Amino acid sequence: MNTQNPLLQESTLKDNAVPFDQIKVEHYLPAIEESILLAKKQIDVIKKNPDEPTFENTIVALETTGELSGMIAGVYSNMEVANADEKLQALAKEIYPRLTTLSSDIELDADLFKKVKYVFDKKDSLKLSPEQKTLLEKKYLGFVRNGALLSSEDKEKLRQIDQELSVLGPKFSENVLKATNAFEMVLDKKEELAGLPDGTIEAASAVAEAKGYKGKWLFNLQGPSYTPFMTYAKDRSLRQKLWKAYTSRSYNDKFDNQEVTLKIVKLRHDRAVILGYKTHADFVLAERMAKNPTTVKNFLEKLLAASHKAGERDLKEVRDFAAKEENVTDVMPWDFNYYSEKLIEAKYSFNEEDLRPYFKLENVVEGVFAHARKLYGLKFKENKELPVY
Repeated sequence: MNTQNPLLQESTLKDNAVPFDQIKVEHYLPAIEESILLAKKQIDVIKKNPDEPTFENTIVALETTGELSGMIAGVYSNMEVANADEKLQALAKEIYPRLTTLSSDIELDADLFKKVKYVFDKKDSLKLSPEQKTLLEKKYLGFVRNGALLSSEDKEKLRQIDQELSVLGPKFSENVLKATNAFEMVLDKKEELAGLPDGTIEAASAVAEAKGYKGKWLFNLQGPSYTPFMTYAKDRSLRQKLWKAYTSRSYNDKFDNQEVTLKIVKLRHDRAVILGYKTHADFVLAERMAKNPTTVKNFLEKLLAASHKAGERDLKEVRDFAAKEENVTDVMPWDFNYYSEKLIEAKYSFNEEDLRPYFKLENVVEGVFAHARKLYGLKFKENKELPVY
């Protein structure tokens, strides 16, 4: 095993914590490839075991197979979502297809499934604990739901679909992120900032200066910038501009997702049909509490019936307020947060910004820990010896 790659070394940190301070972008792909080779060897050992399949040598062995690849994939997927640059994000189209191939190789292996089914068929005579029985059932169902009972032809179709989806999913997310990051609204007139809290203005100024717009203010589609602007900015045309940019991300632009979305929807449908389900929704819900789309639809219809009148009442109140205060008779989506906030101020003399000094990050974190202490008797102490990203 590569001893120079921190993702392939056994962690020496407390509780096997991830050595984030040592991991570099170039470590991920080699680590994934080597961990996949290890997982295949582990699978081969299970398949070639001449002994009668048992819960221990088949189900438990399968459960512990691929732990390394799972750990590395977990670290990568977390970093790709929470802390990615373009180089890290670009690895998605290399890493996810490889992991999908490994999953297909395991779940579509007839010999391996034969062993799993052998143990599953004997489950009532094995004297398993409730936990063991649940693991066995989930392992068997996992194989079935991923094509183990299909013909060779349909298995190949499923494999191809999963490969395509493993590329399209990350591509969709990448397009949304790039479209979000690409938009900038730079303001250079103080009157355009009317209504905005001082903290929001200061943040916009800092972002603008960092991007080379010294003396100006930059607003983007990130939550800390977008939300306060839509809530407090008096300039209606600027709210409209920002709202339209936000709601049209990855649509008819450089990072268009329309074709990607259509392909994902079609492939999910085709996959569900191959597996014997009417729709993708039927496939997904089969393992969930709702069980089927009809239950979900009935629940949503009940929810709509109970909330529709209240929603209409709230909307009318906001519209009446906007018409009375500013003679705006056509409240649009980019107006609703703004006039809702104004209405709350008028009715309750309450402004959310007034609370901000009491909810600075340090106070909120301490409040969360204080709740855990009081509710569960848990105490927290920061471990500064563990690396973070």
